[in-house]
Amino acid sequence: MAKKKGVIVEEEEGAADESSLSGRLGEFGSAVMQIADEKGISKERVLEVVEAALAAAYKKDYGKKGQVIHAKFDEVQKSASFFLVKEVVNETTREFVEEADPDQIATPIEMGKDEALVETIDEERLLRFNPERDMLVADAKKIKKGAKVGDVIELPLPPYEEFGRVAAQTAKQVIIQRIREAERQSMFDEYKEKEGQVVNGTVQRVEGRNVFVDLGKSTGVLFPSEQIEGETYRTGQHVKVYLVRVESDTKGPGMLLSRTHPEMVRHLFSLEVPEIFTGTVEIKAIAREAGSRTKIAVYSGEEGVDPIGSCVGQKGTRVQTIIDALGGEKIDIIEWNETVEKFISAALSPAKVVKVELFEEEKRSLVTVPDDQLSLAIGKRGQNVRLAAKLTGWKIDITSAEKPVATEEVANEEAVAETAAEVAAPVSEEKNEELGMEHQEESSEVAAGKES
Repeated sequence: MAKKKGVIVEEEEGAADESSLSGRLGEFGSAVMQIADEKGISKERVLEVVEAALAAAYKKDYGKKGQVIHAKFDEVQKSASFFLVKEVVNETTREFVEEADPDQIATPIEMGKDEALVETIDEERLLRFNPERDMLVADAKKIKKGAKVGDVIELPLPPYEEFGRVAAQTAKQVIIQRIREAERQSMFDEYKEKEGQVVNGTVQRVEGRNVFVDLGKSTGVLFPSEQIEGETYRTGQHVKVYLVRVESDTKGPGMLLSRTHPEMVRHLFSLEVPEIFTGTVEIKAIAREAGSRTKIAVYSGEEGVDPIGSCVGQKGTRVQTIIDALGGEKIDIIEWNETVEKFISAALSPAKVVKVELFEEEKRSLVTVPDDQLSLAIGKRGQNVRLAAKLTGWKIDITSAEKPVATEEVANEEAVAETAAEVAAPVSEEKNEELGMEHQEESSEVAAGKES
């Protein structure tokens, strides 16, 4: 008797080890719910994970190959119900085959012959009828009145709750996979909402010229083309970055970051200037050369509101905060005007404009400035006139009282920079030649006096 009792005890202990999910569905559901809270996954998504894991475990121990089993988990009762899912079909949606002809199956098709016909047959071939997952219309109507092709019939299965180790391992793998998928989707949805905004991040690591920025739950990449020229990044450094694009990836959401995007300036102003955030002041246009200079045109339709003063802030505190976030980049704030001549004049600030002449067909303007304002209007390497053209959308030619000295085309910045450099050079050369001629004449007159 003692031996038999010992055998019985051993068997019961072995059964308890193998049935790792036996009588523990409540703990199982609670554990998954806790994981979901930590990962930030919705409750509905967690229930789907739990039901998929239970269905996989049930099929492993009690199901058959080809069956589609669905589980429904009751949160209150902490119990699960299982159903065999079948689709209602007929001869038009399934292929009924009694016996396959081995000769036809074994007969090879010569390569290169009738390939188009074979592809057409494969596309049009129906799925083979499987009694484990398919049900005829006549049989379905016995269970559900009015059943038709395409309906889904769920047949209750015995409510087993004891699963072996293999089934428990299968359930574990399903949970891990589904939780990861749900976590990736949750992160993607969260950061997709932030697309087109400025976010705070910490430099995680620098690999070559690529900078990886930790944004909290995920990591984004700052490529060299999106970095401000001359900026250096070190591990642990706090940076503000513009979230350009969020893409779904198997390893998590792929996020493209930028420090050079013009919209980064717009969003920083909306964060720092309440009038812009509420819509009292509107940003009409932005022209930016990252790391160097930005021109921004602002406008307010409400009386008594100074759009430039709102952006600058008391003692320049607001704009200075933005300048610091951009690494010391200079910002020119000008007032937008619906009159093109006035807008172009303002865009060329700090230079003073005498006259603006427009050529509508070419969308070109001829701007006259005083001689002493010439270099200021052009800017260093043509930057001022180039940014003004970007801001207004007009090609700008700058002239002094005597002749044109600078040309700006919106479509070709590099050509404009070269033009500005080439234009400035001839002016100095001509002046040098005039000075040289005068010097030679004076020298010849002095020499003639000495000879006499």
